[in-house]
Amino acid sequence: MNIVSKVSSASGIDVPMTKVRPKVRIRGARKEFFVRGKKIEALDAINLDIQPGEFLCIVGPSGCGKTTLLRILAGLEQMTSGRISFDRDPSPGLTGRPRRLNSVVFQEQSIFPWMSVQKNIAFGLKAQGVPRARRFAIADEFIDKVKLSQFRDAYPYQLSGGMKQRVSIARAFASDPEILLMDEPFAALDEQTKIVLQAELLRIWESTGKTVVYVTHSIDEAIVLADRVLIMTNRPGRIKDVIDMRQCFPRPRQVEAIKSSADYGAMFGRIWAALRDEVAAHEREANAR
Repeated sequence: MNIVSKVSSASGIDVPMTKVRPKVRIRGARKEFFVRGKKIEALDAINLDIQPGEFLCIVGPSGCGKTTLLRILAGLEQMTSGRISFDRDPSPGLTGRPRRLNSVVFQEQSIFPWMSVQKNIAFGLKAQGVPRARRFAIADEFIDKVKLSQFRDAYPYQLSGGMKQRVSIARAFASDPEILLMDEPFAALDEQTKIVLQAELLRIWESTGKTVVYVTHSIDEAIVLADRVLIMTNRPGRIKDVIDMRQCFPRPRQVEAIKSSADYGAMFGRIWAALRDEVAAHEREANAR
């Protein structure tokens, strides 16, 4: 059953929004670490619904638990308390087999130096038991999508940093996960390359309709990419605000058009106003150590 609720636009006006069953439902998520016997609260009372096909960006000060939350969604960390449920898609994926729940793209280079571009992209499919001819056909499709056709047989040492991240993104999409988790994948790239890859990511995402959870320190990147931007507090990380981008920046989007619009500056200011005190609190804590 569809549920009609309200979201706040950039102007602060409540507008109706039809919601389907959440793809991800997080309730009361908490995470504690112990470092040398000292308890560190990373996350506290996270309650969040992520919709099917949504591109959600998470921003917040350093150490606020953004990556911890992403790792919990990926199954790489366990919550201290709380619960997470996923609405799984029973239909077969590109391979004709059940889809993987998620794939992760990290900031660090994660492609295998001893494999060609094609074999790197096909690796996840091989792990799923997809026959050789089929997995290479899927890999070639995504090689074309990320515009690396001339580098199909190249090795990572022959690629630029931006090309390597294209391979990582293609590999994640090629495995046809239900949810794509991305942890600052473009943070180490120069500004020009970043703009190009943001546009490429949007183009591929819009053609696949994947649910994406994307961690970033960049307000600029969140505005360009997101359906919604989740703003987190200083540690322990809580949800401070969730801002809907679709009222100002409908789909499909062009990166250059968004950055040159009047609404871009206003939205940047709104997000920074919510983040400013949290960043300042983090800096005070860091200086007090």
